[in-house]
Amino acid sequence: MAEFFNNSDKRTNYCGTLGASDIGKKVTVCGWVQKQRDLGSLIFIDLRDRSGIVQLAFDTNSDEELFKAAFAVRSEWVLSVKGTVRKRGEGAINPNMATGDIEIFVESMKILSRSLTPPFEISDNVKIGEDTSLKYRYLDLRRPSLQKNIMTRHIIAKIAREYFYENGFVEIETPMMIKPTPEGARDYLVPSRIHKGCAYALPQSPQIYKQLLMLSGYDRYIQIARCFRDEDLRADRQPEFTQIDLEMSFATQEDIMEMNEGLMQRLFKEVLGVNISLPIPRMTYKEAMTRFGSDKPDTRFGMEIQDISNIVKNCGFSVFSGAVQNGGSVRAIVVKNMAARISRKDIDKLAEHAKGIGAKGLAYIRFSEDTPNCSFAKFMTPEELTQIMDKIDCSKGDVALFVADNDRVTLPTLGALRLKIAKQLDLIPEGYNFLWITEFPFFEWNEETNSWDAMHHPFTMPFEECLPYLESDPGSVRARAYDLVLNGTELLSGSIRITDWELQEKMFKALGLTPEEIEAKFGFLVEAYKYGAPPHGGSGMGLDRLAMVMLGADSLRDVIAFPKVQNASEPMSKCPAPMEEKALAELGLSVTSDD
Repeated sequence: MAEFFNNSDKRTNYCGTLGASDIGKKVTVCGWVQKQRDLGSLIFIDLRDRSGIVQLAFDTNSDEELFKAAFAVRSEWVLSVKGTVRKRGEGAINPNMATGDIEIFVESMKILSRSLTPPFEISDNVKIGEDTSLKYRYLDLRRPSLQKNIMTRHIIAKIAREYFYENGFVEIETPMMIKPTPEGARDYLVPSRIHKGCAYALPQSPQIYKQLLMLSGYDRYIQIARCFRDEDLRADRQPEFTQIDLEMSFATQEDIMEMNEGLMQRLFKEVLGVNISLPIPRMTYKEAMTRFGSDKPDTRFGMEIQDISNIVKNCGFSVFSGAVQNGGSVRAIVVKNMAARISRKDIDKLAEHAKGIGAKGLAYIRFSEDTPNCSFAKFMTPEELTQIMDKIDCSKGDVALFVADNDRVTLPTLGALRLKIAKQLDLIPEGYNFLWITEFPFFEWNEETNSWDAMHHPFTMPFEECLPYLESDPGSVRARAYDLVLNGTELLSGSIRITDWELQEKMFKALGLTPEEIEAKFGFLVEAYKYGAPPHGGSGMGLDRLAMVMLGADSLRDVIAFPKVQNASEPMSKCPAPMEEKALAELGLSVTSDD
């Protein structure tokens, strides 16, 4: 039976904080048994808590009952131990351990809890299947690497709060159960028991409420906000996530960007010891797409997209010339000095990947021998081929890949290939490349609904010079929106907001909303704008994504304590769970079959 924990058992020190300066001190430590080693006349126990590991020592000078108890201890038992810190013997020092030059000679020990044999060893050196690790997440979270991640995430949030408090921001909580509003993804709905047939939505962001707080005069708002989106998952996406959410009144876009830059500089310095140079470079959405085929480009390496449309618009290769004549383009990327590592078979795989993301095919030049191997050479004159290779700087040892189509296909396809090849060939250097992407299109065309959607959200301010084109040419309207990108990951999205109720109604109408829909979904916001709205703007930064990138983690699951898996379920608690008939009846709901 486990022993009770009393005041006398309280720890005086964390395990991993002890060192040479503590030699001779009497201490009490508490934690989990990492391992026990029985050497006959000596027993060593490694005790672990969130700060690290310390070695406990028992020998023939120990009390007999204490020595027997130490002999019986097993992995993951929970102990409270009193003893004296002493220097380890010669030859016993462990330079790979923070407390490797000391140990605690144990004078008393309480067994607070015994453990079954764990389904896996609590160690970073053991490979654990994801199904098992997430089923026993409470054990997985004991591993030092995950504990470091979770603790670092806490430090990031702490520094962020302190930074914004110092800059005059007020932390205000916004509701978790709100009115459903379209923000780009499906809402998670909470059916109401009292209002039958009605539902609350969990917020995709605090967007509307933080804008209302600006109308309420709070001037600078900050919140570490929980957000929810019912969308397909991937490595950098979870159905519930946290963002560092801010809004500023009487502020320009530059003010908001500079405020976030200051946060980045402070976080990277204090958490990683990395100096971030300010200001962070800016690039328009159009330039980012043209050069990198992505609105969140990784700029740590080159391989930029090049346009050869003018050269091939009248060539004999109809795939190229036809694309240009139909209003499209022919573009290329060049992988320098990699012909020896990119085989024809590799190119075929890249072509399949390109087709999988929308391209009709992939043309290539592989210059590994004295004469380049070109998939379209027979359709070109030698002069045309030379002109193309000169234009894109393709020489011996290089591989060039070409896509011909409209720009909605050529740019993202080559952007994806650029990133895929760079990762496969390990061409991406270490470092942190921040980049602001600005001047996003206000609208993006939705092929499924055959209508225009807001690329960010419908409360974003368009550029004034674009207002005449709201109805005649929505695709040319640019938004005063901005994203912060780090190494190809979008960390932050923000914008200057519309504050004129007439303009806001006009934007809603441009998005295809009827007056009745505007009133039903956003009537309270439009009404609020009529009572003196200050100019304002803000941003939402993904705390989870930021921690993931700063820690070099592979997935958001590595920085979230209890994450969901691909199908939005949690293996440990087995949620979501079926609803009981009584609960369904109280909510006025019934479940229908998928058949």
